[in-house]
Amino acid sequence: MSKTTPQRLHLVFGGELVDPQKTVFKDVEDIHIVGIFPNYETAYNAWKSEAQRTVDNAHMRYFIAHLHRLRDEELEVAATEELGG
Repeated sequence: MSKTTPQRLHLVFGGELVDPQKTVFKDVEDIHIVGIFPNYETAYNAWKSEAQRTVDNAHMRYFIAHLHRLRDEELEVAATEELGG
């Protein structure tokens, strides 16, 4: 069985912040999910597009979340993550 290359998924999202100096969203139900991208380059391009589109609103911020860092498939899971564990 051949080993597959792990995917490096990235989530791009953003919304209006309470204070532009902090990362607290004004309304979490109004967060704009731009999408999930297969690599950093495409995620960065999507982030840049949204950031430029909303540049006139100082309270709007977009972020790139590295989904692949949330879970490493090579590491053993904790008991709380195992089904029935």
